[in-house]
Amino acid sequence: MSAQTDRYESAAARYLEAWNASGPEALGKAVAAAWTPDGSYTDPLAEVRGHEQIAALITGAHEQFPGFVFRLSGAVDGHHDTARFSWELVSEADGSAPVAGFDVVTLDGEGRIRSVLGFLDRVPAGA
Repeated sequence: MSAQTDRYESAAARYLEAWNASGPEALGKAVAAAWTPDGSYTDPLAEVRGHEQIAALITGAHEQFPGFVFRLSGAVDGHHDTARFSWELVSEADGSAPVAGFDVVTLDGEGRIRSVLGFLDRVPAGA
């Protein structure tokens, strides 16, 4: 595995750790580990910037989908300071995945996320 590939996979792993973190303290630490202080997240349903807003967005997703976890769906791919990966939101109870998408992330020199552009491929009605 090349250093660049490892960099992209590490960034995606930290990103998913943040989305799966539970409790305010763990979430705050995970967001800080994954994103730069002025990092952003944008998808069709949200546009936020900074650790506090990103953590609030993740908390909202946990409230909307209790008992679900985010998981990679396929390989992480990247070049230069940009990586992309697909993910699913999976029920721990029955394995269903009602939400899926892919994200494109831009990284800083230390591998932390500067920006996320998210695309939703599958979203349940009313979500």
